[in-house]
Amino acid sequence: MEPFSNIRNFSIIAHVDHGKSTLADRMLERTGTIEARKMRDQVLDKMDLERERGITIKMQPAKMKYRGKDGTEYVLNLIDTPGHIDFAYEVSRSLSAVEGVLLLVDSTQGIQAQTLTTLQMAKAAGCVVIPVISKIDSPAARPDDVSLELAELLSVDPDSVLAVSGRTGEGVEALLEEVIAKVPAPRPSEGGPRALIFDFSYSTHRGITVFMRVFDGVFKKGDVLRFAAAGERFTALETGIFMPDELATESLSAGEIGYLVTGVKQAGVVNVGDTVIANAGSTTGLEGFERPRPVVWASVYPESQDDLTELRQSLERLRLSDSSLTFEEESSGMLGRGFRCGFLGMLHLEIIIERLKREFDLELIVTIPTIAYVVTDKRGKRETVYTPSKFPAFGETEKIEEPWVKVVLITPPDSLSNMIQLFHDHEGNVLETETHLDGRIELAVEMPLRELMRGFFDKVKNASSGYASLSYEFLDERPADVVKLEIFVAEEPVPAFARVVSRRRVVEEGDRMVEKLHEILPRQMFVLKIQAHALGRIVASRSISALRKDVTGYLYGGDITRKMKLLEKQKKGKKRRGEHAKMDIPQDVFMKMVQDSER
Repeated sequence: MEPFSNIRNFSIIAHVDHGKSTLADRMLERTGTIEARKMRDQVLDKMDLERERGITIKMQPAKMKYRGKDGTEYVLNLIDTPGHIDFAYEVSRSLSAVEGVLLLVDSTQGIQAQTLTTLQMAKAAGCVVIPVISKIDSPAARPDDVSLELAELLSVDPDSVLAVSGRTGEGVEALLEEVIAKVPAPRPSEGGPRALIFDFSYSTHRGITVFMRVFDGVFKKGDVLRFAAAGERFTALETGIFMPDELATESLSAGEIGYLVTGVKQAGVVNVGDTVIANAGSTTGLEGFERPRPVVWASVYPESQDDLTELRQSLERLRLSDSSLTFEEESSGMLGRGFRCGFLGMLHLEIIIERLKREFDLELIVTIPTIAYVVTDKRGKRETVYTPSKFPAFGETEKIEEPWVKVVLITPPDSLSNMIQLFHDHEGNVLETETHLDGRIELAVEMPLRELMRGFFDKVKNASSGYASLSYEFLDERPADVVKLEIFVAEEPVPAFARVVSRRRVVEEGDRMVEKLHEILPRQMFVLKIQAHALGRIVASRSISALRKDVTGYLYGGDITRKMKLLEKQKKGKKRRGEHAKMDIPQDVFMKMVQDSER
């Protein structure tokens, strides 16, 4: 057991690509936590997907031992956290597990929108904030300007802002000394065993392993424990620390960060933010626990129905290490059986789909992401609708509500007019603006989550040539002026093509979808009608002419009326077939429509 006074628990918070993982590498190297021969870039990012994208997806703790200038050996527990807003709740829980944070800002880019969001969470958790600028070895670095900007944000002296280079290691030792000096040691406690879960993993043989910060008491192998929120009882199979790989220890004491092997193999039992406590006694869980709340929904189908069971097992396996993923089975007349899945956001959706493809070798069809609407019908009954195909028809609703978000966007001044127009196009209301020291402009805007998902991130990057950054937080649910847009093919509705769109864009969206189908649907032996229905009427329509067989080819000479009679007979036959025809839409048509809508 380490003395309380020698322990420092801290995290690094930063915007994507500001050098967080590289700085963590240099810390592990300088403290001798990892041998030089085992060192690699982004050593704490263990997934291939993380290293490829340059982002942190799974939290990763690491215990470092460092001898300070005073000759004392300190234990520095680092938690490397994801920076994306989709994982805001998990990040908030990990910040509750530490006493201090390093606020890292790229000296070539300055403060970004996500920096502000994560800083607010750190302050809410009561963490001591140490300002740091990175990439000072870059030719494009502006250390003086960015230090001044960061100092103003935190209301501190610019000289207190530390400067480091994750690539060369410059300034890392001074940063470690600052952690020792500024981050407070854990407070001693004599209560019963109690620990906060900030992440977890799963293995087939050992079940779920929880990553936790011990606040009270001691945990050791063989203890009978339970999860405060879930109520599930279990026996500790092993305790240990991260060096950064798992290393078994006899026990974990108050103030320490480590892991505990639970042996639990049921999905949904373990949740980030829950508390591990003794099974006996009256110890209560730590405050702040919330259950994950999906905000984006999409249907996932296997390309071959033979893979349905494997897809179900794969989703169950992922949920064992990610309790925020939800799914339930559903059926589509076109695509067969699949699963309706809930995600924390668009990045979370992308990660889960990519993991299903990579880790389980599945070929998937993913429908267009949607959000949940709260619908009140004419009788006053409220219902949450997750899929457009089940959205009530026009005239059947009394009130529709949808989630809104507050977006913080930081943009160069020459892109401001483009951003204002972009927010107008996406139903955003600009609340306030602020000019930073370097001339960049910060906008605070409220807008529907529905519009944020409509390619908004890509449009922001295009409008600012990649220089703007944004973050968002969820607000409340507000009245929505949206309608259901249905597509009819051969006068039959196709549920997979249904959309919920803004009333002001319904004609535009209907025209676009009808035109796209007109391009890609194969011709039939009858006239094929394609119609977009909304607002109780047809808002767009096109027809694909029938394939024509030359029924007069065998005729020669004679009266022209013979040919006319045959052509008229053919025309009547096509009309009869068109009245009773059913169109089997090829799967590749559906795929092209999904890809078109994603753009």
